Amino acid sequence: MIKRTHIRQFLAVVDAGSFTQAALRIRVTQPALSTGIAELEKLVGTPLFIRNRRQIRLTEAGGRFLPIARDLERGFHAADRFGRSADGDATGLKLGTIRSAPGELLQALATVLRPGFAIELAESTESDLRSAVGSGRVNMALLPLRPDERGPHILPLYEEPLTMFVATDHPLAGRVEVAPEELAAETMIARRSCEFLDATSRFFTRHGVRPRFALRSDSDDRCLRMVAAGVGITTAPVSLAIEGIVPLKVAGYDFRRELGLILDPAWAALPEVEPRLAHGLETIASIAADWREMKVEGAA
Repeated sequence: MIKRTHIRQFLAVVDAGSFTQAALRIRVTQPALSTGIAELEKLVGTPLFIRNRRQIRLTEAGGRFLPIARDLERGFHAADRFGRSADGDATGLKLGTIRSAPGELLQALATVLRPGFAIELAESTESDLRSAVGSGRVNMALLPLRPDERGPHILPLYEEPLTMFVATDHPLAGRVEVAPEELAAETMIARRSCEFLDATSRFFTRHGVRPRFALRSDSDDRCLRMVAAGVGITTAPVSLAIEGIVPLKVAGYDFRRELGLILDPAWAALPEVEPRLAHGLETIASIAADWREMKVEGAA
């Protein structure tokens, strides 16, 4: 008999792309995971994965089994939630977010949603959040949308450019634009939460800029405050600006992101969720318009 453990293990391997990472993600040993996948393949009567040293990928049968597994996991989650609202508990909302989402915006979203839902937050990467929404482990995720990504369960919020930030008393503050080569002697601060971290590194390397780093941190607040203190400079979305720093345009540095909400369709359609969610999303869209005007257009 196929068990929930089998489905959980199968989806973990699919989402992680490797047995090693999947085992870490669901907190089991790799031998236990391999045994579980072997049991599942025996139960369905066919191999589900093609294994080699470079990558793990689905067989043709594995590809056909994937939507079934996603539906089963959604069903398990629905069963877990069944009856909770009837007992007087608030309907649960697991809200996923990338680490680089502005704290003020996240606070505004939570404030709107809190009266109708018992909120639990989860921080992760864009790819992990997408797979979590797809499997029903997260009900809603705040993350960067892909180009032209639209749909009935996607709410675009705002688009913004990334820029270099320097302290207000930095010698380059006030310049309209600088060439990347002019930053070769600058000390940098690396925002590890940045979606464009690798692309930014390649951009500056192409221009011969190999700076010294004063800080590498997952905390955007810490990074930007060290910029304000004059410790170094960094790139960030314009909406993350704080007092004491100013944007500095770097020629050719043209990265942009569009933040939006992606919803789990099965969760959004639940009778206890749909009416509460409709009003909340309408309010969030209005907040996003004000946010864009204040934080993005105002910084341009």
